[in-house]
Order: sequence, then structure tokens, then C-alpha cells
Amino acid sequence: MKNEIKSFQLKPLEDPKFITTSLATYQQNGIAKSWEIVEAHDSVAILIYHKTKDAFVLVQQFRPAVYLNNNLGLTIELCAGIVDKNLSLMHIASEEIEEECGYRVTVDQIEKITSFHTSVGFAGSKQMLYYTEVDESVKVSEGGGVDDEQIEVIYLPVKEAKSFIFDETVAKTPGLMFAFMWWFENKNRVL
Repeated sequence: MKNEIKSFQLKPLEDPKFITTSLATYQQNGIAKSWEIVEAHDSVAILIYHKTKDAFVLVQQFRPAVYLNNNLGLTIELCAGIVDKNLSLMHIASEEIEEECGYRVTVDQIEKITSFHTSVGFAGSKQMLYYTEVDESVKVSEGGGVDDEQIEVIYLPVKEAKSFIFDETVAKTPGLMFAFMWWFENKNRVL
């Protein structure tokens, strides 16, 4: 993936579209406290297994927040998206699969795994985790996201997934690692 970053700067947030920063003040056991928080959208994430390739379909993209701590800022993630539409979570998941990865799956082909809270130290938004299987018969585009998202679709062979979980050289999310462990535990795939 081409990734040339120039003129990276941090500036105060004006007219936010996806998050709101706040100072929470409260009393805990009679002690006055405060905490900086970010109010963010909930999200969906989807573990996609490609049956013919025996591989997971993942996305690689640039994340500015990761760029601050990693010289490239590139992450490998599950297909995901924020909940910002008046649709069911499974419909949002279905749309994200097509937009980001290029596979058209219906809601009845998506299985709920679980939900969890992310970034609990400062945001605490909820993510719903789903699973689906694809093959080339449901491929409708190359994916890559909408507008200027610049998402690259990558295929990680199942035989490499367990070592990938522990590869600290790759920026990835805990949700991706959890999803892989769930798959190995629940889909009875043996390496």
C-alpha cells in the first residue's frame, strides 16, 4: 500500500463530526474526580473468512492516531464501520463488507459473535462483532472503501493467523485478535 504522509500536525478540534471531547466530573466514594473522555459512535466489525482461499479477508489502512506512535501509521484490521445510519447493525455490517472488501453478503449470511467496549480508558464505545464466509461468487468489486478512504484489502492465510496475533511489528486491534481466537475455538478449524 502506498503511504506517503507529509505535513502531519495536531490542531484543536473544531466542529467535530464523529467524536465529542468532554470533561466528566463526578464523585466516587465521596471524592471529587474528573476524567477526560471522548464520546464516539458505536461500531460494527466483521471477521470474514474466504472459503476458497482458506484465508481471512482483512483491511489495511492509515490511522493518524497510530501514526503518532508508529512511523507508518498503517494498521491491519477487521472490516468495520461506525454506527451512524438509521439501519440495523447487521445491515451496516453488510454494507461495510461490500464497501471495504467488495463482497456482497446478505444479513442472513452474517452471524453475531458478541459485543464489547473499546477504548475503555477514554471512550468506552461499544463494538458489535460479526462473522461471515465468502467466496468469489459473491465478489462484486475490489472494495477499498468509499470516497477517499484508501483501504487495501488483504488476505491472511489461516495457517499464518496464530503467529500474526503475536506479531508485535504489525499494528492491529484487540478485536481482530479476539476474533481469530474465537474462530479457532468455535469453527473447529485445526492448523
